[in-house]
Amino acid sequence: MTFFNEREDAFEKQFAHDQDLRFKATARRNKLLGLWVAGRLGKAGDEAEAYARSVVQADFQEPGDEDVLRKIRQDLEQAGKTLDEAELSAKLQQLSAQAIEEIKAGR
Repeated sequence: MTFFNEREDAFEKQFAHDQDLRFKATARRNKLLGLWVAGRLGKAGDEAEAYARSVVQADFQEPGDEDVLRKIRQDLEQAGKTLDEAELSAKLQQLSAQAIEEIKAGR
């Protein structure tokens, strides 16, 4: 293999690794978000875990975060709960950072 082929292979491997980490971080963030919303909905234990899984699964409906956000907004609205957009945005940032740290720590 030439030097350029080796570099190309290394870049491809790094890209695949980065994509895998991004997927894991998003799924972890969505689970944490689901648990947070479950608490606001009065769910605990297995019921909260099941709700968090449903939030993770909602992310497979379309690219981006809108499918997840739509689900939690609808669920909160149906339960008569309100969610401020600024609070949601801040929570998403916090949970994204937490998810990345947990993955880096191997948890």
